[in-house]
Amino acid sequence: MPRRRRGHPDQRVAVIGLGRFGMSLAGELMRTGWEVLGVDADEQLVQRHSDALTHAAVADCTDHEVLRQLGIPDFHNVVVAIGSAVEASILVTSHLLDDEVPNIWAKAISHQHGRILERLGAHHVVQPEHEMGERVAHLVAGRMLDFIPFDEHYALAKTLAPPTATGRPLGTTAVRSRHGVTVVGVKRPGGHFTYATAETVLEPGDVIIVTGETSAVEAFANLG
Repeated sequence: MPRRRRGHPDQRVAVIGLGRFGMSLAGELMRTGWEVLGVDADEQLVQRHSDALTHAAVADCTDHEVLRQLGIPDFHNVVVAIGSAVEASILVTSHLLDDEVPNIWAKAISHQHGRILERLGAHHVVQPEHEMGERVAHLVAGRMLDFIPFDEHYALAKTLAPPTATGRPLGTTAVRSRHGVTVVGVKRPGGHFTYATAETVLEPGDVIIVTGETSAVEAFANLG
């Protein structure tokens, strides 16, 4: 059972909706030392996960007064992780905005849902299924070992060093000017990642981290 402790206000989060996404997020935050209040209208779900959270409550957060009774407007960070109940997601987000919660993260299950949440004023809108689908598609279609999009046009990728970048110091390979990407990290076979510098000499088999515009990252990763 996690320790019940009183954390810094900026390291407390309320997670509304304890489905797979909500609990995955809550569990990772607990692991890194955050206090998590988990709330769901499903009593069985709350009972199942209560020992994994700092606090857990059974409540219908579409009721504005219930939100206030739980003290959720006092949190700096609130995640609306409600699943397929779009109306409930929108209503809860609206209540939180009315209470001027500083940081609202809202899960969207479709682009349309996401646009509504953005128009309401949610500070961060995430679409886990879409984002994971995009990430896996890049891995399937190319030679990347991992891919993380930051927005529509910028990404970070893990890939094998292509021949065009090996055998000479990075500062002399003109990777940035020729390919539009920056090599920020390198890992030798059996080693650990280290920062890449202009003096770093990549070798065949090295795993590298590159960043840049998505199209440039994709093209660079496919050079090998």
